[in-house]
Amino acid sequence: MQQSIKTIAMVAGEASGDLLGSHLIKALKQAGTSLHFVGIGGPKMQAAGMDVMFPMEKLAVNGYVEVLRHYREIVGIRNKLRAQLIANPPDLFIGIDAPDFNLDLELALKNKGIPTVHYVSPSIWAWRGERIHKIKRAVSLVLALFPFETALYEQARVPVSYVGHPLADMLPDHSSRAAMREQMRLPQQAMVFAFLPGSRQSEVRQLAETYIETAKLILQKIPDAQFLVPLVSRETRNIFENVQWKLEGQNLPITLLFGHAHDAMIAADGVLVASGTATLEAALLKRPMVITYKMPAFTYWFSKRKQYLPYVGLPNVLAGKFIVPELLQEDATPENLAQALLNLVADKLAVAELETIFTEMHATLRQDNAHKAAQAILPYLSGRK
Repeated sequence: MQQSIKTIAMVAGEASGDLLGSHLIKALKQAGTSLHFVGIGGPKMQAAGMDVMFPMEKLAVNGYVEVLRHYREIVGIRNKLRAQLIANPPDLFIGIDAPDFNLDLELALKNKGIPTVHYVSPSIWAWRGERIHKIKRAVSLVLALFPFETALYEQARVPVSYVGHPLADMLPDHSSRAAMREQMRLPQQAMVFAFLPGSRQSEVRQLAETYIETAKLILQKIPDAQFLVPLVSRETRNIFENVQWKLEGQNLPITLLFGHAHDAMIAADGVLVASGTATLEAALLKRPMVITYKMPAFTYWFSKRKQYLPYVGLPNVLAGKFIVPELLQEDATPENLAQALLNLVADKLAVAELETIFTEMHATLRQDNAHKAAQAILPYLSGRK
């Protein structure tokens, strides 16, 4: 008797969600069930076998001002997707991060009897904790990437499963800076910095000028310094290059890369990184970092009012204290960033201590994430939940 094909609808809103989704698709396929994947995702999910209904780039906007600017388009996509999924119900819906988009969609689908899984807990431990009530109504299961999150959901009686973080599975315990520099044809004795301005176009627009001016200041102190700037798309590369030309920085020792963020961090002595998943990547690669971020003034003011924790970077959140510097908004000046980076890389004792902390983090987060997530999801797909 031929096995029926089950349909899983998935929505990812940015590059990190696309990575998570691609691993999950592969793990679910390996579980032996005949599955068809549809929804919104990026190139990795598409390569893993998902039929993309709308381009992921439409959802990858950041901050209240940016969201308001694209609000009608984003809501229009969600309404169309909801109508299509209600008309042709999938066996399961998985929203990957993007809570502002996915929770409303999950609520509508769950009310129609479709099981819903939210993969990546919203940061209710950092701000907007009241969202846990909406999450409870909207989802059948939360897949949490961090161990401290499960207690919050268990207390609210929301089904939750800690699945670890996929980056902890992907990234090695140890990586050779010398070997990577040889591969990238970088001088072994030079001071190398990886500058990561984010994956969204809006992030690169906010940070490009600050990063270039920071590089200029570091070069005044370390004339042979090298800078690696990984960018995720042609659009973000164009934005950065245009700012570089505007600031007459085309002759600076800045190498722009298409992707290769991990390679850049492995090769680096220090990392300047926009707050987000890349801060965790830097921690798992055991690299000292300075975390920064800039956003429209109103967005920052509004977010700050709702923030519970004194830190925003994931390494600091996981440690429960400041272990790496954070310079945000008006504090994120080239002068402050350059000084913080130079102080950090010069302090060999602090660098060694960070490596020890990051190694312990890595061990905690390594859980065979995709397999564990798939095993948590399968009972909902089969109707046993």
